[in-house]
Amino acid sequence: MRPSHLFLAVLVAAVWGVNFTVIEIGLDHFPPLLFSALRFLAAALPAVFFVGRPKVAWKWIVAVGLVLGVAKFGLVFQGMDAGMPAGLSSLVLQVQAVFTAVIAAAVLGERPTGVRVLGMLVALSGIGVAAYDEGTSGPLGAFVMVVGAAAAWGLSNVLTRKASPPDALNFMVWVSTVPVLPLLALSLLTEGPAEDLAALRGLDWQGTGTILFVAWVSTVFGFGAWGWLLHRHPASTVAPFSLLVPVFGMSSAALFLGESVTGLRWCAAALLVGGVALTTLSPARRGRPAGQARPTADGSPSRPEFVGRPPVPAEESAR
Repeated sequence: MRPSHLFLAVLVAAVWGVNFTVIEIGLDHFPPLLFSALRFLAAALPAVFFVGRPKVAWKWIVAVGLVLGVAKFGLVFQGMDAGMPAGLSSLVLQVQAVFTAVIAAAVLGERPTGVRVLGMLVALSGIGVAAYDEGTSGPLGAFVMVVGAAAAWGLSNVLTRKASPPDALNFMVWVSTVPVLPLLALSLLTEGPAEDLAALRGLDWQGTGTILFVAWVSTVFGFGAWGWLLHRHPASTVAPFSLLVPVFGMSSAALFLGESVTGLRWCAAALLVGGVALTTLSPARRGRPAGQARPTADGSPSRPEFVGRPPVPAEESAR
């Protein structure tokens, strides 16, 4: 991988890690479900007019939009609003790799190797340590919501694999159109129109900045750059960089939000990252058909594995 590509991979991991701190700041301005709806609205518009028509069937766009957009991000934003620390959220969500492997085994018939099973057990032990730490210092219910978000993310990974989108940015932009109305409806039902209107009327530069960051920088740039890297390198080369996400997430939360990182939390981080590495990088026993996409560690759409470097597309994608 070229130095410029290495820098881009680390930059994307940094953006996705810092994104949790930005979400925490945004939750001071918006109710969680409204914030999530605005995030997807900003990610979809005006980008949807420039990425071209969807390149996969609408059933996959709708399915991933509901599971990833409504369930996963709805639970993350609500969990963080209920007291789940930003840094810990960035860490706990990495257990999605375990959920992905389990769901893929059940749905796609991929039997995990012994190394992958060991990785799952190590990662789950990290979740146990993190749950104990959070249970003694914070709301356990918020922790459970973020774990539920990781499960939804795992399901969306398998759905994305079934969809096999040829263009990561095009897919993500169209997926972003799906959650807007369901999230707005849920916000009106649970958070109330009065709270939503008050948040919109009080919109300031900081609130606007958080929406633009999570929508354009984290979603559009992040997934677009990740997909660009996966066009040019094997998934097994790119995926490990996602393990840097909780490093940047916990560091930025400590730096900008003053979140403390306990010894137990560092222990949980070591177990989770190590377990996710084993789970993600160890192949399943059953071989994949040629050209079939492989889910990456962070859940972003991936390109097929290649031996060596894959061919560069004939023309640059509109990223």
